[in-house]
Amino acid sequence: MNFIEGEILYIDKPLEWTSFDAVKRVRSALTRRMHVKKLKVGHAGTLDPLATGVIIVCTGRATKRIEELQAGVKEYVATIALGATTPSFDLETAIDATYPTAHITRELTEEVLGRFRGRIEQVPPAYSACKVDGHRAYDLARKGKDVDLKAKILVIDELELLSFSPEAITVRVVCSKGTYIRALARDIGAALGSGGHLTALRRTRVGDVSVDDCLSIEQVTELIRCVDIEMPSV
Repeated sequence: MNFIEGEILYIDKPLEWTSFDAVKRVRSALTRRMHVKKLKVGHAGTLDPLATGVIIVCTGRATKRIEELQAGVKEYVATIALGATTPSFDLETAIDATYPTAHITRELTEEVLGRFRGRIEQVPPAYSACKVDGHRAYDLARKGKDVDLKAKILVIDELELLSFSPEAITVRVVCSKGTYIRALARDIGAALGSGGHLTALRRTRVGDVSVDDCLSIEQVTELIRCVDIEMPSV
């Protein structure tokens, strides 16, 4: 393998790892094995620490393909708790309000999900990497500052109800680049006349890359340790 000319690795990101943690692990393993101080390594599409699943990591000259790769359609499986909200729309922050759920039926849920298929407007979460006046929104939000983000036009190609109860639903989402599943959880909860926040998220596909094509972090590290690598010329 030639990691300077460029290789593309498909990784199943573990829970509580940032996307940069995965990049850092790959870069560290490669620089040690190749006896170099620097090597370009980047990822195609951020995945939240509380999410697992497909992350594409590029090395060397393959980093030029990052924009192309991260433009691919994404597929997720998400579990949404109903009847409560959090400021981050997931489990990063504590519940800040609770709502009734007794009125939520499968029929109502199916009807509401239908409203989110196709082109939609979505306001990104305050706890996101979007920039506001040169600052990351999540840095401002964590300092308790107000964050004003504009709605974006997105496309939800598929939104399928996998499991239902009045307190929680699991959905499969196929969507365009830039979709925040946490924000979708917020909006679905509100549309159900309740509240909602994300409790589990797994990215199962990016473009043509399925989670079944991915290696664990440990497998990637072992691959780098054992595979034949074209070393840089001295």
